[in-house]
Amino acid sequence: MTSAATARLFVAVDPPAEACEELAAWARSAVRGLGVRDETTTSSVRVLDPELLHVTLCFLGNRQVAEIAPIGESLAECAMSVGELSIGAPLWLPPRRPRALAVEVRDDPDGGLAALHAALVQALARACGYEAERRRFRAHVTLARMREGPRGSSAGRVLPATPALSFTPAAIVLYRSWLSPAGASYEALAAHTLTPL
Repeated sequence: MTSAATARLFVAVDPPAEACEELAAWARSAVRGLGVRDETTTSSVRVLDPELLHVTLCFLGNRQVAEIAPIGESLAECAMSVGELSIGAPLWLPPRRPRALAVEVRDDPDGGLAALHAALVQALARACGYEAERRRFRAHVTLARMREGPRGSSAGRVLPATPALSFTPAAIVLYRSWLSPAGASYEALAAHTLTPL
C-alpha cells in the first residue's frame, strides 16, 4: 500500500521586493559583522535570497496534496487588509539555541495582522482540520539560517539597527516549500488580495 502524496505548505504575506532587497542587504552586513567566519565554517550561515523573504502566518507542515485546493480556497474567507506593518528589532530564533536570524514585524495599531492570523487559523481548521501551534504568534521575517547557532560571544553581540521599513501586504499566499541540500525554494499555489473589511 502506498501513501498519498504530500506537500510541505505554509501561508504567508510578503513584503514588497524593494523591502526584501534592503532586508537581505542588512542581513549580509549583520552576518559579516558577527565574524562568523572566525567561529564557524562559512557554509554554516546562509543569508536567504530576497525572493524567499516572507512573514509566515501559519505553517501547515506536510499535508495531503488533495488538501491544496480547499486550503487555497479557504484563504478568500479571511483575506482582510492588515494595514501598515513595520520592521522591528533583530531576533535570534529560537532564542535559546538560535538557528535563524530574523527581524520582528510590528503590527499596525489596530492589530490587523493578528486579526488576519486568527481568521486564517479558523479558516484552515474548517478546510483541513488544521490545529494552531501552542506557542503565540510572533510575526517575523527570517533572513538567515545556520546549521549551528552563533558560538561564544556572537549570540550576545549587539546586531546593527534594522532598516526603518514599513509596508502594507497586498495578498495572502499559500506556498509549497521544496527542500534541497542547497536550501528551500517556494512555489506560490494560491493567493488572494487583502481587501478592507
